[in-house]
Amino acid sequence: MYRIYGTRYLAGVKMEPSKKHNSEITAQLRRLAHDLSNSIETVIQASYLLNQTKLDQQSKKWVRMIEAAADEAAHINRGIREVLRSLSSRSQGTSQEKPASKRRAS
Repeated sequence: MYRIYGTRYLAGVKMEPSKKHNSEITAQLRRLAHDLSNSIETVIQASYLLNQTKLDQQSKKWVRMIEAAADEAAHINRGIREVLRSLSSRSQGTSQEKPASKRRAS
């Protein structure tokens, strides 16, 4: 039996090889991926708005760095959601989540 530590969301979830536990963990991971998407979107929007203001060269460099990191985080999160969709469709026969959109603020 395994336990997941280090996250307030999954702390104490027992990892056992049962379909019920796997579906509970998958559902919890889907919620986390959704929440992560919301946070990433906030960072992308904020960096976009920062880019619309007058910034010195050093500040523009920092904004570009934030944008690049947020884009990479969004890409990783899409990958996580694809894996979860794949697991869900394998266990239920069909996918219930819509494909992640590829939107970008800037």
